[in-house]
Amino acid sequence: MKVCAITGSTGILGKKIKKNLSYKFYEFKGDITCFKDVYKWIQSKNFDLLIHLAAIVPTKEVIKDYQHAYNVNVLGTKNIINSLKKKKEKPKWVFFASSSHVYQVKTKKILLDESSKVRPYSTYGLTKKLAEIQIKKLKNFDIKFCIGRIFSFTDKAQKIPFIIPSIIQKIKNSKKDKVIFKNLDHYRDFISTNDICKIIDRLYCTKSEGIFNIGSGQAINLKTIANVFAKKYKKKNIFKNNKKKTYLICDTRKIKKKKIFLKKFKNKIDYFYN
Repeated sequence: MKVCAITGSTGILGKKIKKNLSYKFYEFKGDITCFKDVYKWIQSKNFDLLIHLAAIVPTKEVIKDYQHAYNVNVLGTKNIINSLKKKKEKPKWVFFASSSHVYQVKTKKILLDESSKVRPYSTYGLTKKLAEIQIKKLKNFDIKFCIGRIFSFTDKAQKIPFIIPSIIQKIKNSKKDKVIFKNLDHYRDFISTNDICKIIDRLYCTKSEGIFNIGSGQAINLKTIANVFAKKYKKKNIFKNNKKKTYLICDTRKIKKKKIFLKKFKNKIDYFYN
């Protein structure tokens, strides 16, 4: 059984990876911003691959304390790279969970591929862009690496301020039959954590290198999500004060070449909450 070192194992995606993938996990439980903690963990055991998930997310949490987010997302990644540099028995492969936020949102339905211009549209995206720069240093140590730019992921364990839980809570907590939403006419690409696990596993098995966009390739309007759950809770939505529509949609051609087949859902609620 392959030994997988993993950071961020207590997060939503980390927990799902431990549940779904057949690896022996070596979890990081220290302070990612402390070089001594990271170095000791890296040096204490040999492993076949490393999955680096630890990060401050979502965007609202980054905005609250950018310095802390920078320390975790960027300096934490730097600590891993510098620790791997000094390791004698280096892992064969490293996966870094980046984000679609490194791209600029579009005002038209334009699919974003791996060569699309990197221009972060959020402070969270900026930290991921800077972390990617650190990850790319692995090529100097002859360690294969893969950067997965993950689009909007969904999971039942998500809580506010993630977008879907926020929409659901607003609908459920409304004492009126009509729920007013502002500025929700935007298109995003949603993918379940189960599918992300499949993709990461496939990327490792094929020893893939470089940047891969990880998404479904489907443009989902946020108003559609609100209407799905309004119907479930027998409410009616009213959409007001919408700004210009924006799109952040994945071009999946590169990832499809890895022969990864994503699950098809029976209904929309299953799609958003699988």
